[in-house]
This record gives sequence, structure tokens and C-alpha cells, in this order.
Amino acid sequence: MRIMKSGGFMLGAVLLGISLQATAQSRIYVNEYLNIGVGARGLAMGGAQTASVSDVTSGYWNPAALVRIEDQFQVGAMHAEYFSGNAKYDFLSVAMPAKDHKRCFGFSFLRFATDDIPYTIDYIQPDGSFDESKLKSISAGDYAGLLSYAQQLRIFKNQEIQTSIGANAKIIYRNIGSMANAWGGGADLGFQMRYRRWSFGLAAKDVTTTYTTWSFNLTDKEKQVFGETGNEIPVKSYEVMNPRFNFGAGYEFFKPKSKFQLLTEVNADLTTDGKRSVLIKGKNLSVDPRFGLEASYNRMIFFRLGVCNIQKVLDDKDTANKRGYTLFQPSFGVGLKFGAFVADYAYTSLQTQSNPLYSHIISVRLDISKKRGQQSDAAAQ
Repeated sequence: MRIMKSGGFMLGAVLLGISLQATAQSRIYVNEYLNIGVGARGLAMGGAQTASVSDVTSGYWNPAALVRIEDQFQVGAMHAEYFSGNAKYDFLSVAMPAKDHKRCFGFSFLRFATDDIPYTIDYIQPDGSFDESKLKSISAGDYAGLLSYAQQLRIFKNQEIQTSIGANAKIIYRNIGSMANAWGGGADLGFQMRYRRWSFGLAAKDVTTTYTTWSFNLTDKEKQVFGETGNEIPVKSYEVMNPRFNFGAGYEFFKPKSKFQLLTEVNADLTTDGKRSVLIKGKNLSVDPRFGLEASYNRMIFFRLGVCNIQKVLDDKDTANKRGYTLFQPSFGVGLKFGAFVADYAYTSLQTQSNPLYSHIISVRLDISKKRGQQSDAAAQ
């Protein structure tokens, strides 16, 4: 009975999600898994990465930063679990600079999914008995692939001012078992500039506006269940992902040759899909500030802190709804670099500290140089 109730609940949730797709022909606030962030370094710093990122995760944060990779090849991976391990979040990326290191190509893959969802539509037999052979499981997953390209620019005569641009071609795939799937595509643009110990960045995501189109493949039995549960039988729908702009500025407090390093970065994440629950919100535009800090010794040991998702909310104890307070999402992490191998850890959440659901996030990176023993001095992931 416990399995049946759990399975019935999960199936109901899936059916409800599909029903919402059917009734709302055009939806925004979608594909939010693409806004979680990748890499333990970036997540430990609250997502403040647009200006300072310089490794294989750049394809996600700011494709223009790929040209800052000093190795011949980099590969990175991340794994995280949310909601007591029910949701799995994985990231894999590779980057290969050109021989002159003025251009770079990269590929990134993301998956956010819930697996082994009990599918009980045939579990209960007409006579009320249970047929264990009919108890199946399905997955509800979100996938994205990013094909990245970056190159250096020569805009200023001053050789100390280094600039680069980059772009992503994005493919999105989503599915709910065999019942429904969706395809979408879009593009991202990036710009990064460095001057001495300052760095600046701009990442424009979904600049073309990303559309995701759903199609449904329901069996007669599934349509019958939809009708019996009062859900509309879906036919076709699409989702709209509006442009998002992230501005960043970073500063390194010590000279590059110093054993001790301290980096701080401030980002402003500007969304164009309406009012969101963030610090600065308007009818059409909202701004979510992010703050990150990274301290390191000899570019081998790293300590990181971050703050994001800052919100002003009302106090539930105030019946007049006039008294409020500020919430935020904290994070921290550490990193170690052993030669060509980098391991990073972050402890963070998807929500604010008022209702924390913290997760342990681990990411690794391998820096492969052309000559044996050659290592990059780039900051760890």
C-alpha cells in the first residue's frame, strides 16, 4: 500500500505537470534548471562568475572566458543531489583551445532529472489486486547541450587591456517517460575584459529567446486516466525563455606573483520575464545581485564564500503585513589543486536560509598540457 500511495502521488504529479502544459499554451519562468549554476567553485561563490571564470565551466557562465584556459585541453564534471537525493543534477564539459590560444572550442552537457518514478497505471488490476510485474518506473528529465566558441579581441591599443567574446549554440531536450517530450534551441553571447587586477564580464543568455515545443504521446489508457481525474488531455504547447543578462566585476587584491590571493566578484543578474522574488523587482525587469569571495594560497588551496537570492519578505507574525525582513542564500566551499587535477566542494542550497535544503556538491577537473609536467597557473575551478 505504501508503494501504491507513493506511486499514485508521483503519477498524479506527472499528470498535473502535463495538464498545466496543455492549459497554458505559452509559459514563462521555464527551464530554471539552466539557472542553478555549475561547478563547485561557481556555486560556492554564489554564482558570481561572469567576470572571473577562466576554466572549462566558462561555457556555462560566460563563453568568452574560454580563451583564458592556458592548458591544451580541459575536462570537468560535477554531481549534485537535491530534495533528499530524489533529483540528480550532473554536468560534464570539455574545452580545447587552438594552438595559438587565441580561440577556443568547448562543449557542455547538463542533466537535471528524477529517476525511478513509480508508474502505477497498470499496477492495480480490475479485481483490486496488485500485479507486481506491472509496476514500472519512469524518469522525468531535463537536458541541455552547449556548443561554445570564443576568441580574443584587440579593441584597445593598451596591451594590458585584454578582451574576448564568445557564443553558445544551445539545444534543449525534456521528457516525461514515454508520455511527453520537448525540444528547444537558443543562443548565448559573452564578453570579458581584464585590466591589471580588474576583470569585467557580460553574459547574455537566450538572446534569441529560446522556445521549447512540447509533443505528447499518450496511450488510450493514459487518456482515460486523464479524463477520470479531471485533467485536460494535452495536445501541444510551447514555453518561452526570455533573455537574461548577467553583469560582473571582479578584483584581485594582491599581485599575481603573491602566494596569497584574494578575489572578490559582484554580479547583477537581470531577467526580462516579469517580476521575480528578488531584491530589485519591476513589472518587466528584475535584478538579482550576487556576491562571491575566493581566498587561496599558492593557487593550490582555496576557500570560498557566496551570497545570492536576496529577497525582501513579509513577516508572517505581522498580521498588518507591514513589517518585513531580508533573506538570502548563503554558500561556502573549498578547493584543492594537485598538479593537473582539481577537486572542488560546495555546500549550498536552492533556497534562502529561511527554508534551507542544503546539498553537497562535488566537481573535478583535469588540466591536460601538451608537455608532460606542464601545468596551468589558472585559478582552480
